[in-house]
Amino acid sequence: MTHQGNRRAFYVIGLLALLALVFAACAAPPAAPATGGEAPAAAAPASNLPAEPGRGTDGALKLVYWQEVSILNPYLSTGTKDYHAASLILESLIEVKPDGTLIPALAVEVPTLENGGISEDLTSITYKLKPDVVWSDGTPFTADDVVFTWQYCVDPNTGCSSAIAFTGVTNVEAIDPQTVKITFDGPTPYPYNPFGGYLAPILQKAQFEGCIGAAAQGCSEQNTNPIGTGPYKVKEFRANDTVVYEINENYRDPNKPHFSEVTISGAEDASASARAVLETGEADYGWNLQVEPAVLSEMASKGNGVVGSAFSGNVERILINFTNPDPNLGDKRSVWSPDDPNPHPFLSDPAVRQALSMAIDRKIIAEQLYGAGGVPTCNILSGPPAVVSKNNDACLTQDIEGAKALLESAGWVDSNGDGTRDKDGVELKILYQTSTNSVRQKTQALVQQWWQQIGVATELKNIEAAVFFGGDPASPDTLGKFYADVQMFTNGPEGLDPQTYLAGWLCEIDGKSNIASPENDFNANNTERWCSPEYDAKFAELKAATDPAERAAIAIELNDMLAQNYVNLPLIFRASVSAYANDLANIDVNGWDSEEWNIEEWHRIRQ
Repeated sequence: MTHQGNRRAFYVIGLLALLALVFAACAAPPAAPATGGEAPAAAAPASNLPAEPGRGTDGALKLVYWQEVSILNPYLSTGTKDYHAASLILESLIEVKPDGTLIPALAVEVPTLENGGISEDLTSITYKLKPDVVWSDGTPFTADDVVFTWQYCVDPNTGCSSAIAFTGVTNVEAIDPQTVKITFDGPTPYPYNPFGGYLAPILQKAQFEGCIGAAAQGCSEQNTNPIGTGPYKVKEFRANDTVVYEINENYRDPNKPHFSEVTISGAEDASASARAVLETGEADYGWNLQVEPAVLSEMASKGNGVVGSAFSGNVERILINFTNPDPNLGDKRSVWSPDDPNPHPFLSDPAVRQALSMAIDRKIIAEQLYGAGGVPTCNILSGPPAVVSKNNDACLTQDIEGAKALLESAGWVDSNGDGTRDKDGVELKILYQTSTNSVRQKTQALVQQWWQQIGVATELKNIEAAVFFGGDPASPDTLGKFYADVQMFTNGPEGLDPQTYLAGWLCEIDGKSNIASPENDFNANNTERWCSPEYDAKFAELKAATDPAERAAIAIELNDMLAQNYVNLPLIFRASVSAYANDLANIDVNGWDSEEWNIEEWHRIRQ
């Protein structure tokens, strides 16, 4: 290895070591969500089961998602619930364990500098694929499928929601049927985003080759019944309702999975999901329990299940629409273009955005609605700790009077005495939308009161989660369409390195627009429609940086650009909170990957 290679090796090793060290602090929540009194009683041994779990020995498994599954092609959705549902079928080359460790999935091993999988100049990564892996239809899985998946996603007409995972990738090539090389446009210290984790799994070329580009949305059979290499395959799918899975008889481990059938069904809301597991025992696993802590504690006290949590980088935030969502604009509604940014009539004023943030009491939201499952934050990048800024903490203190004064100084006054401020004939009237969920509706109600105190009228709207987080380009109510002034939801980095996550606010990626628009079926990541050449230039520095400390510093600068321009209003650093039945074994709630990341290992507890 050359001196240059040694230096770069040191940087990559240092980066990964730093991330591993800081993850320990990030992964541990401030406290586990309260379960109400004593620990649940030990589960009774399952009856009529063989002494040891084997393939299909443990019967049916029931999961409940209050955000119902809309589609099983994760590349055409913006909803985490769809990514999770697809992860039982489709696999990536590598995945991330709850402790932040990278492990191979379809790859033989995780490529590193030491094993020769990463080039010395950090511009390429090469994967060796596991031998003899076949798709659920019995045909071989090869490098051609990996190459095809990249081609599918980066085609600008596909409307791929995970295109961000391939930022900086210039080529994916099959060296031979069992070897894939990914080449980047420059040194890439964290090269694991392409095909790493549940956001970027492998599609079967034979099934999807007629679905690239404009044909993608029309491939109903492929998008709802994908052929995969994972432990399960689709038995029945009813969009926005229920998915029933059966064992993939061609799965590579003959002793797994242990459940013969898995069902993911919907629920009225997160409380209903929690109740089905913790109170009635109708379900085995309840995902994303955004439930008031007192309510969750009371349910857990029944002793039927366990509440688990994992902090990663998820942040509940209010997104600002930088474009005009007026329905009278027709096809231009909430649409941005370089030639016509279509600015929002009042949220384009930074004073208004700042005042909205100042009026919010994040501590009250955290205490009343999240408990140990969330802490107030001013940063969109709230984990791992090494990249968390200390420069925006003023937002943690509510300042109603300061917000009023700021609006006054910017010329926003209540000219007619109706309680709502206005300027040049434009009134501060906001449509605030989010998914249907008790905690979110209570958050909306609190924010509505605070904004009213500063002279901002707010209309609240909630949308069925399956629709809001779905990717249907025909629906007016998806988060990508953003036909409102502000909207609220949670997401966060899907890996320990924040580069891919921070790419979500770029104007364009690899020459293609990254702003949600009709051209990408509103699936692009820049939902706020905020375009800043300065941000893009700073992001280019992050891509080029190899020293861990330098990368962390640049990541903080990028976070601060978002925070101080009030591109969105971070509220709560959230844990992933889920519940599972007492008699389930090998559950390991994962904040960095799909919570079903190891579902082939799940089984009933025996004597």
